[in-house]
Amino acid sequence: MGNKGWSSLKAIWPSAALVIILLAAWQLSVNGGLVPEWQLPSPLSIWKEIIVSWPRLMDNASATVQLALIGFAGGALAGFILAAVLHLLPFVRRAVYPLLVVSQNVPVIAIGPILTIWLGYGVLPKLILVWIVCFFPVSVAMLNGFKDTDLGLRNYMRMIGAGNWTVFLRLELPNAVTHLFSGLKIAASYAVLSAIVAEWLGADKGLGHYMILSSKGYEPARVFAAVLLIVLLSLVLYGAVAAVEKLVIRWRPVKGERKG
Repeated sequence: MGNKGWSSLKAIWPSAALVIILLAAWQLSVNGGLVPEWQLPSPLSIWKEIIVSWPRLMDNASATVQLALIGFAGGALAGFILAAVLHLLPFVRRAVYPLLVVSQNVPVIAIGPILTIWLGYGVLPKLILVWIVCFFPVSVAMLNGFKDTDLGLRNYMRMIGAGNWTVFLRLELPNAVTHLFSGLKIAASYAVLSAIVAEWLGADKGLGHYMILSSKGYEPARVFAAVLLIVLLSLVLYGAVAAVEKLVIRWRPVKGERKG
């Protein structure tokens, strides 16, 4: 194992050890009768349920992943466009940005029924709900990236005759890319969760629908199995965005790297 492997191992072993200890304590608590199985299933029971229900879990997970990915892509695109418009048109930003912040104080679970009343029980209100959740972190991160552009470089480009559009494309937009990925990673973390909430409001398929049916049927192991899968899907989506970030942003120095 190389130095990089040892460094990675040293970074993750405390968290891994803590997780193992917590799972062992959880299992022993259920086996010892401290917590009833029907109320809190043991990790082994949840694992057995995952194996038994794997085809159904995958069938419902595919619907959730599709909703989350489309909602994430639509929300990210909307956030990017809105940030560009607000940056290029300051008078629009002064009018819209406060309303944008206020809109995020409305609970997602409260927006869902309104969208259902307006648009019915199809896929569109669910997509819009995910879009609403995902676009805000992308938009705010991009606006911060535009604002963080080096003032000296901006003034230099103005001096050599560059217009607003040229400054935006050649300087401000590239500078905002790192901030964009910060917003995308936050949105990726929220995408699967918001898709689950959307499915709670009315769906015939998906992990959110599966959780509702399992809880009504008093099947806690199935609920925990779905929760575990939701966490894994969120981590995978976050990891995919982080991997793309490493491929796109190659000029950022690695943390701890020494300059020669």
